Amino acid sequence: MSRAPRLWAVVGATGTGKSDLSLDLAEAIRAAGGDAEVVNADAMQLYRGMDIGTAKLPLHERRGVAHHLLDVLDVTEEASVARYQTEARAAIDAILAAGRDAILVGGSGLYVSSVLFAFRFPPRDEALRAQLEDELARLGAGALHARLQREDPATAERVDPHNGRRIVRALEVLAQGEATHGAALPEAPARWRPATLLGLRLERPALVERLDRRVERMWTQGMLDEVQGLRERGLERGVTAPRAIGYAQALAQLAGEMTEADAIAQTQALTRRYARRQVSWFKRYADVRWLEAGEVDDGALAAAVAGEPATLD
Repeated sequence: MSRAPRLWAVVGATGTGKSDLSLDLAEAIRAAGGDAEVVNADAMQLYRGMDIGTAKLPLHERRGVAHHLLDVLDVTEEASVARYQTEARAAIDAILAAGRDAILVGGSGLYVSSVLFAFRFPPRDEALRAQLEDELARLGAGALHARLQREDPATAERVDPHNGRRIVRALEVLAQGEATHGAALPEAPARWRPATLLGLRLERPALVERLDRRVERMWTQGMLDEVQGLRERGLERGVTAPRAIGYAQALAQLAGEMTEADAIAQTQALTRRYARRQVSWFKRYADVRWLEAGEVDDGALAAAVAGEPATLD
C-alpha cells in the first residue's frame, strides 16, 4: 500500500542543523518509496545573493532534493510574511498534489507559523506606515517600542525592541483598530493542515560556541565580498535585507563605521540573542518532537516516516 504524502516542518534555532536534517528526512522518505521536496522558511534565504550570511545550502549540496522559495527576492524588495504565507502554502499544495512529501524548513518563527497555523493578517495602510517609518527614522526604535508598550504591553513583550520594522507594523495594525498578529502565536492556534513537526535543540553553551564560530567563518568565507556585490545591486536601498544580522554589520564595516573585530563581535551577540528568541518561539509549539542536534540516526527517521514518530522522543 502506498504511503500518503505528508507535510513536515523542521524547526529550531539557527545553527542546529535544520537543513541537514531536512535532507536526511527526504532521503528516508525516498528509502520508504516516496519522494520529498523542501520549502524554505528562512526569511533572509528568500533573497538572491544572500548566501554566506544566511548559511544557504549551495545547489550541489542539496542531494538532488528540490527546494522552493530560495532566491526569489531581489535585495531591494521587502520580505512580507503575508506574501510568503500565500506562496509557501501554494508550493506545499502543489508538492502534496504531486504525491510527494513537503518539508517546511527554517527558523523564522513567524514565517513557519504563518504556514502551519490559521493566521489572518490584518490590513495594511501605506500612508500610516510611511508616517510611522518617518517617526522611526526621527525618534528611533526605542521611542516607538515605548509607545507600543503603553498601547499593547503583551505584544511589546514579544517584539524585539531593536526591530523597528516589526514595531512599526504592530503600531500600524493597532492604529487601524485591529488586534496585532505578528508577535505571538494565537492562544489556541488552529492548524492549516495536519503536519509532523520535528525540532532540533542544543544545550546553550554548545550552541553559543557553534554560533560564534559560524560568524567567524562567514567573514573568512568572504562575507565582505558578498555584501560589496550586493551593494552594487542596491542592498542599501532595501527595506528588509540591509537590516539582516551580519549584513548590517558588514555594511557598517565597508562604510568605515566599524572595525572588522567589532562587526564580527556585534554579529555574534545579535545571533546569540536571535537564537534565544527562536528557542522561546518554538517551545510554544505544543507537538514538536524535539531531537538532539547531531544525534538523529537513520533508524529514527525511518521509523518516523513509517508512522512511528514516538520512537524519536
